[in-house]
Amino acid sequence: MDIIEKRIKDTKVAYAQFKGSYNQIPDHMQEVGEWVMDEGLKMTGMVYGSYFNSPEEVPEDELEYEIGFSYDGDLKIQEGKLGYKEIPEHSVLAAIHKGPYTNVGPVIHALAEYADKNGYDIVGPVTEVYLNDPSQVSEEELLTEVRFPVIKMG
Repeated sequence: MDIIEKRIKDTKVAYAQFKGSYNQIPDHMQEVGEWVMDEGLKMTGMVYGSYFNSPEEVPEDELEYEIGFSYDGDLKIQEGKLGYKEIPEHSVLAAIHKGPYTNVGPVIHALAEYADKNGYDIVGPVTEVYLNDPSQVSEEELLTEVRFPVIKMG
């Protein structure tokens, strides 16, 4: 697995926060995508999930995450189901996972271990950027870029 450090440019996103089983994520992705389209936003291609805790830490019904889509245009006032924010430019450690979303755990652990061993401080939640569409490719062909926001120490 190749782990790289890279800069992520400022990105405007529309998102929704959820609590509960990760099994609901595909439905939540579709739901948030429909809300974004209903708002008339011009999507720019990034679909992501940020995960604030893990099944290793909390029971399934306490898992917290946000699902979002990048878009182009003005930031909107938060009203209704969607939140809007600009994610500022930042550095990440990233690696690509190929295969089912449910098998991404080892990549997350490898990135965290790499950060620890190489003098990086993880400064935010793990984010998975979904690079292709599960309705168009098989589970084995799914591509996910796993990212940890980091600061290089010392």
